[in-house]
Amino acid sequence: MVTPVESRDEAPVKRATFSIELFPPKDGEGESKLWQTVEALKSLHPDFVSVTYGAGGSTRDRTIRIAEEFTARTGVSTVAHLTCVGSTREELVEILKHYKLAGINSILALRGDPTGGPSAPWITTPGGFDHASQLVELAMSEGGFDVGVAAFPDGHPASGGNFDLDIETLLRKEELGAKFATTQFFFEVSAYERLVGALAARGSSLPVIAGILPITNIKQLTRMSELNGTALPEKLVAAFERYSDDQEEIRNYGVEVATKLSEDLLKVGAPGLHFYTMNTATATLRIAKNLGLDKLDKSELQ
Repeated sequence: MVTPVESRDEAPVKRATFSIELFPPKDGEGESKLWQTVEALKSLHPDFVSVTYGAGGSTRDRTIRIAEEFTARTGVSTVAHLTCVGSTREELVEILKHYKLAGINSILALRGDPTGGPSAPWITTPGGFDHASQLVELAMSEGGFDVGVAAFPDGHPASGGNFDLDIETLLRKEELGAKFATTQFFFEVSAYERLVGALAARGSSLPVIAGILPITNIKQLTRMSELNGTALPEKLVAAFERYSDDQEEIRNYGVEVATKLSEDLLKVGAPGLHFYTMNTATATLRIAKNLGLDKLDKSELQ
Protein backbone atom coordinates (compact mmCIF):
# COMPACT_ATOMS: atom_id res chain seq x y z
CA MET A 1 0.00 0.00 0.00
CA VAL A 2 1.37 3.40 -0.95
CA THR A 3 0.59 5.87 1.81
CA PRO A 4 0.98 9.64 1.55
CA VAL A 5 4.62 10.33 0.73
CA GLU A 6 6.90 13.18 1.59
CA SER A 7 8.94 15.31 -0.78
CA ARG A 8 12.71 15.44 -0.48
CA ASP A 9 12.69 19.18 0.22
CA GLU A 10 14.20 20.52 3.44
CA ALA A 11 10.67 21.02 4.79
CA PRO A 12 8.85 17.77 3.94
CA VAL A 13 5.35 18.26 2.54
CA LYS A 14 2.91 15.41 2.37
CA ARG A 15 0.83 14.96 -0.75
CA ALA A 16 -2.38 13.05 -1.10
CA THR A 17 -2.40 9.72 -2.87
CA PHE A 18 -4.44 9.15 -6.01
CA SER A 19 -5.95 5.73 -6.59
CA ILE A 20 -8.67 3.95 -8.53
CA GLU A 21 -10.98 0.99 -8.06
CA LEU A 22 -11.82 -1.64 -10.69
CA PHE A 23 -14.11 -4.64 -10.60
CA PRO A 24 -13.67 -8.03 -12.30
CA PRO A 25 -15.71 -8.18 -15.55
CA LYS A 26 -18.23 -10.96 -16.15
CA ASP A 27 -17.04 -12.00 -19.61
CA GLY A 28 -14.32 -11.66 -22.23
CA GLU A 29 -15.79 -8.50 -23.73
CA GLY A 30 -15.89 -6.84 -20.33
CA GLU A 31 -12.33 -7.90 -19.64
CA SER A 32 -11.17 -6.36 -22.91
CA LYS A 33 -12.84 -3.08 -21.93
CA LEU A 34 -11.25 -3.31 -18.49
CA TRP A 35 -7.73 -3.42 -19.90
CA GLN A 36 -8.56 -0.49 -22.20
CA THR A 37 -9.60 1.46 -19.12
CA VAL A 38 -6.43 0.44 -17.32
CA GLU A 39 -4.32 1.62 -20.24
CA ALA A 40 -6.08 4.99 -20.27
CA LEU A 41 -5.84 5.54 -16.51
CA LYS A 42 -2.23 4.37 -16.36
CA SER A 43 -1.23 7.78 -17.75
CA LEU A 44 -2.24 9.27 -14.39
CA HIS A 45 0.30 7.08 -12.54
CA PRO A 46 -2.06 5.99 -9.74
CA ASP A 47 -0.42 5.18 -6.44
CA PHE A 48 -2.43 1.98 -6.24
CA VAL A 49 -5.42 0.20 -7.73
CA SER A 50 -7.97 -1.80 -5.77
CA VAL A 51 -9.77 -4.79 -7.26
CA THR A 52 -13.18 -5.69 -5.85
CA TYR A 53 -15.24 -8.80 -5.28
CA GLY A 54 -18.66 -8.95 -6.89
CA ALA A 55 -21.86 -8.96 -4.85
CA GLY A 56 -22.00 -11.88 -2.49
CA GLY A 57 -18.41 -12.83 -3.31
CA SER A 58 -19.56 -13.89 -6.78
CA THR A 59 -16.36 -12.94 -8.58
CA ARG A 60 -13.84 -14.13 -6.02
CA ASP A 61 -11.79 -16.22 -8.44
CA ARG A 62 -11.78 -13.48 -11.08
CA THR A 63 -10.74 -10.96 -8.45
CA ILE A 64 -7.71 -13.06 -7.59
CA ARG A 65 -6.77 -13.54 -11.25
CA ILE A 66 -7.32 -9.90 -12.29
CA ALA A 67 -5.40 -8.60 -9.27
CA GLU A 68 -2.48 -10.89 -10.03
CA GLU A 69 -2.50 -10.01 -13.73
CA PHE A 70 -2.78 -6.29 -13.04
CA THR A 71 0.28 -6.40 -10.81
CA ALA A 72 2.25 -8.34 -13.42
CA ARG A 73 1.19 -6.09 -16.32
CA THR A 74 1.63 -2.66 -14.75
CA GLY A 75 3.86 -2.89 -11.72
CA VAL A 76 1.38 -0.58 -9.96
CA SER A 77 0.69 -1.49 -6.34
CA THR A 78 -2.52 -3.52 -6.09
CA VAL A 79 -4.90 -3.61 -3.15
CA ALA A 80 -6.96 -6.78 -3.49
CA HIS A 81 -10.30 -7.11 -1.75
CA LEU A 82 -10.88 -9.94 0.68
CA THR A 83 -14.33 -10.67 2.12
CA CYS A 84 -15.98 -13.11 4.49
CA VAL A 85 -18.69 -14.05 1.98
CA GLY A 86 -18.68 -17.66 0.81
CA SER A 87 -15.24 -18.63 2.15
CA THR A 88 -14.04 -20.78 5.01
CA ARG A 89 -11.06 -19.76 7.10
CA GLU A 90 -8.90 -22.29 5.24
CA GLU A 91 -9.96 -20.87 1.87
CA LEU A 92 -9.17 -17.35 3.03
CA VAL A 93 -5.68 -18.47 4.06
CA GLU A 94 -5.16 -19.94 0.59
CA ILE A 95 -6.30 -16.69 -1.06
CA LEU A 96 -3.83 -14.75 1.05
CA LYS A 97 -1.08 -17.13 -0.01
CA HIS A 98 -2.05 -16.60 -3.69
CA TYR A 99 -1.84 -12.86 -3.22
CA LYS A 100 1.52 -13.05 -1.51
CA LEU A 101 3.01 -15.24 -4.25
CA ALA A 102 1.73 -12.76 -6.86
CA GLY A 103 3.51 -9.88 -5.17
CA ILE A 104 0.32 -8.37 -3.77
CA ASN A 105 1.13 -7.02 -0.34
CA SER A 106 -2.00 -5.00 0.42
CA ILE A 107 -5.57 -6.13 0.97
CA LEU A 108 -8.83 -4.42 1.82
CA ALA A 109 -10.55 -6.52 4.47
CA LEU A 110 -14.34 -6.34 4.20
CA ARG A 111 -17.18 -8.35 5.64
CA GLY A 112 -18.78 -8.14 2.21
CA ASP A 113 -22.43 -7.86 1.24
CA PRO A 114 -24.81 -10.82 1.32
CA THR A 115 -26.03 -11.99 -2.08
CA GLY A 116 -29.24 -9.99 -1.57
CA GLY A 117 -27.38 -6.74 -0.95
CA PRO A 118 -26.20 -4.79 2.14
CA SER A 119 -29.63 -4.83 3.79
CA ALA A 120 -30.22 -8.58 3.33
CA PRO A 121 -29.80 -10.92 6.32
CA TRP A 122 -26.25 -12.06 6.91
CA ILE A 123 -25.68 -15.79 6.46
CA THR A 124 -22.51 -17.21 7.95
CA THR A 125 -20.45 -19.56 5.81
CA PRO A 126 -19.79 -22.70 7.89
CA GLY A 127 -16.18 -22.53 9.04
CA GLY A 128 -15.98 -18.91 7.95
CA PHE A 129 -16.07 -15.44 9.48
CA ASP A 130 -18.78 -12.90 10.29
CA HIS A 131 -16.79 -9.69 10.68
CA ALA A 132 -14.07 -7.82 8.80
CA SER A 133 -12.11 -7.54 12.05
CA GLN A 134 -11.57 -11.31 11.86
CA LEU A 135 -10.08 -10.88 8.38
CA VAL A 136 -7.76 -8.17 9.66
CA GLU A 137 -6.59 -10.48 12.41
CA LEU A 138 -6.11 -13.38 9.97
CA ALA A 139 -4.13 -11.31 7.46
CA MET A 140 -1.90 -9.96 10.20
CA SER A 141 -1.27 -13.47 11.48
CA GLU A 142 -0.21 -14.55 7.97
CA GLY A 143 2.28 -11.68 7.88
CA GLY A 144 3.58 -9.48 5.08
CA PHE A 145 0.38 -7.55 4.39
CA ASP A 146 -0.66 -3.94 4.77
CA VAL A 147 -4.32 -4.25 5.67
CA GLY A 148 -6.96 -1.67 4.85
CA VAL A 149 -10.57 -1.51 5.95
CA ALA A 150 -13.75 0.31 4.90
CA ALA A 151 -15.13 3.45 6.49
CA PHE A 152 -18.63 4.90 6.07
CA PRO A 153 -19.08 8.68 6.37
CA ASP A 154 -22.85 8.27 5.99
CA GLY A 155 -22.98 5.28 8.31
CA HIS A 156 -22.58 1.54 7.77
CA PRO A 157 -25.76 -0.08 6.38
CA ALA A 158 -25.60 -2.79 9.04
CA SER A 159 -25.18 -0.45 12.05
CA GLY A 160 -28.62 1.13 11.78
CA GLY A 161 -27.22 4.64 11.93
CA ASN A 162 -25.24 3.99 15.12
CA PHE A 163 -22.29 6.33 14.47
CA ASP A 164 -20.57 5.50 17.76
CA LEU A 165 -20.65 1.80 16.89
CA ASP A 166 -19.07 2.56 13.50
CA ILE A 167 -16.25 4.43 15.22
CA GLU A 168 -15.70 1.65 17.78
CA THR A 169 -15.54 -0.88 14.94
CA LEU A 170 -12.88 1.13 13.09
CA LEU A 171 -10.86 1.59 16.25
CA ARG A 172 -10.96 -2.16 16.89
CA LYS A 173 -9.70 -2.87 13.36
CA GLU A 174 -6.89 -0.37 13.85
CA GLU A 175 -6.00 -2.04 17.14
CA LEU A 176 -5.78 -5.40 15.32
CA GLY A 177 -3.35 -3.97 12.76
CA ALA A 178 -5.28 -2.12 10.03
CA LYS A 179 -3.00 0.50 8.45
CA PHE A 180 -5.51 2.56 6.45
CA ALA A 181 -9.19 2.97 5.69
CA THR A 182 -10.98 3.82 2.45
CA THR A 183 -14.44 5.32 2.61
CA GLN A 184 -17.59 4.36 0.80
CA PHE A 185 -18.53 7.10 -1.66
CA PHE A 186 -20.24 10.17 -0.18
CA PHE A 187 -21.11 13.71 -1.23
CA GLU A 188 -20.80 15.94 1.84
CA VAL A 189 -17.38 16.99 3.14
CA SER A 190 -18.95 17.52 6.58
CA ALA A 191 -19.68 13.78 6.82
CA TYR A 192 -16.01 12.99 6.16
CA GLU A 193 -14.85 15.59 8.69
CA ARG A 194 -17.19 14.17 11.32
CA LEU A 195 -15.80 10.69 10.78
CA VAL A 196 -12.10 11.59 10.90
CA GLY A 197 -12.70 14.03 13.75
CA ALA A 198 -14.33 11.32 15.87
CA LEU A 199 -11.44 8.95 15.19
CA ALA A 200 -8.85 11.60 16.04
CA ALA A 201 -10.65 12.43 19.27
CA ARG A 202 -10.16 8.81 20.32
CA GLY A 203 -6.42 8.94 19.58
CA SER A 204 -6.59 7.14 16.23
CA SER A 205 -3.85 7.67 13.65
CA LEU A 206 -5.65 5.68 10.93
CA PRO A 207 -5.37 7.45 7.55
CA VAL A 208 -8.84 7.69 6.01
CA ILE A 209 -8.70 7.84 2.21
CA ALA A 210 -11.76 9.49 0.67
CA GLY A 211 -13.78 7.46 -1.84
CA ILE A 212 -15.16 9.45 -4.80
CA LEU A 213 -17.83 8.23 -7.21
CA PRO A 214 -17.96 10.18 -10.50
CA ILE A 215 -21.64 10.41 -11.42
CA THR A 216 -22.27 9.15 -14.94
CA ASN A 217 -25.62 7.39 -14.64
CA ILE A 218 -28.59 8.42 -12.47
CA LYS A 219 -30.19 4.97 -12.20
CA GLN A 220 -26.87 3.38 -11.26
CA LEU A 221 -26.18 6.02 -8.61
CA THR A 222 -29.69 5.81 -7.14
CA ARG A 223 -29.45 2.04 -6.82
CA MET A 224 -25.97 2.17 -5.28
CA SER A 225 -26.95 4.89 -2.82
CA GLU A 226 -30.01 2.91 -1.70
CA LEU A 227 -27.95 -0.25 -1.21
CA ASN A 228 -25.13 1.50 0.65
CA GLY A 229 -27.19 3.99 2.65
CA THR A 230 -25.41 6.96 1.10
CA ALA A 231 -27.36 10.18 1.43
CA LEU A 232 -28.00 12.14 -1.77
CA PRO A 233 -27.97 15.91 -1.15
CA GLU A 234 -31.08 17.81 -2.26
CA LYS A 235 -29.09 19.89 -4.76
CA LEU A 236 -27.92 16.65 -6.37
CA VAL A 237 -31.45 15.30 -6.65
CA ALA A 238 -32.63 18.63 -8.09
CA ALA A 239 -29.88 18.53 -10.71
CA PHE A 240 -30.89 15.01 -11.71
CA GLU A 241 -34.44 16.19 -12.28
CA ARG A 242 -33.19 19.13 -14.33
CA TYR A 243 -30.88 17.01 -16.52
CA SER A 244 -32.89 13.78 -16.56
CA ASP A 245 -33.17 13.67 -20.35
CA ASP A 246 -29.62 14.80 -21.12
CA GLN A 247 -26.94 12.20 -20.43
CA GLU A 248 -24.12 14.51 -21.49
CA GLU A 249 -25.22 17.18 -19.00
CA ILE A 250 -25.46 14.53 -16.29
CA ARG A 251 -21.89 13.43 -16.97
CA ASN A 252 -20.68 17.04 -17.04
CA TYR A 253 -22.44 17.74 -13.76
CA GLY A 254 -21.00 14.56 -12.25
CA VAL A 255 -17.47 15.69 -13.13
CA GLU A 256 -18.18 19.11 -11.63
CA VAL A 257 -19.49 17.62 -8.37
CA ALA A 258 -16.58 15.19 -8.01
CA THR A 259 -14.01 17.88 -8.78
CA LYS A 260 -15.42 20.26 -6.15
CA LEU A 261 -15.71 17.48 -3.58
CA SER A 262 -12.10 16.41 -4.24
CA GLU A 263 -10.83 19.98 -3.91
CA ASP A 264 -12.67 20.45 -0.63
CA LEU A 265 -11.43 17.14 0.74
CA LEU A 266 -7.85 18.04 -0.04
CA LYS A 267 -8.34 21.37 1.74
CA VAL A 268 -9.44 19.61 4.93
CA GLY A 269 -6.46 17.26 4.79
CA ALA A 270 -7.70 14.03 3.24
CA PRO A 271 -4.60 11.83 2.82
CA GLY A 272 -5.82 10.37 -0.46
CA LEU A 273 -8.54 10.35 -3.11
CA HIS A 274 -9.83 6.99 -4.30
CA PHE A 275 -12.01 6.96 -7.45
CA TYR A 276 -14.72 4.37 -8.02
CA THR A 277 -14.33 4.24 -11.79
CA MET A 278 -16.98 1.59 -12.57
CA ASN A 279 -14.41 0.30 -15.09
CA THR A 280 -14.60 3.42 -17.26
CA ALA A 281 -11.91 6.05 -17.67
CA THR A 282 -13.44 9.20 -19.16
CA ALA A 283 -14.95 10.84 -16.06
CA THR A 284 -11.96 10.05 -13.84
CA LEU A 285 -9.57 11.42 -16.47
CA ARG A 286 -11.54 14.66 -16.66
CA ILE A 287 -11.64 15.06 -12.88
CA ALA A 288 -7.92 14.33 -12.64
CA LYS A 289 -7.24 16.99 -15.27
CA ASN A 290 -9.33 19.50 -13.32
CA LEU A 291 -7.30 18.73 -10.21
CA GLY A 292 -3.99 18.97 -12.06
CA LEU A 293 -3.17 15.32 -11.43
CA ASP A 294 -2.45 14.75 -15.11
CA LYS A 295 0.51 17.13 -14.83
CA LEU A 296 1.94 15.77 -11.60
CA ASP A 297 5.38 14.21 -11.98
CA LYS A 298 5.33 11.77 -9.10
CA SER A 299 8.95 10.83 -9.62
CA GLU A 300 9.80 14.17 -8.07
CA LEU A 301 8.00 13.23 -4.90
CA GLN A 302 9.36 9.73 -4.32
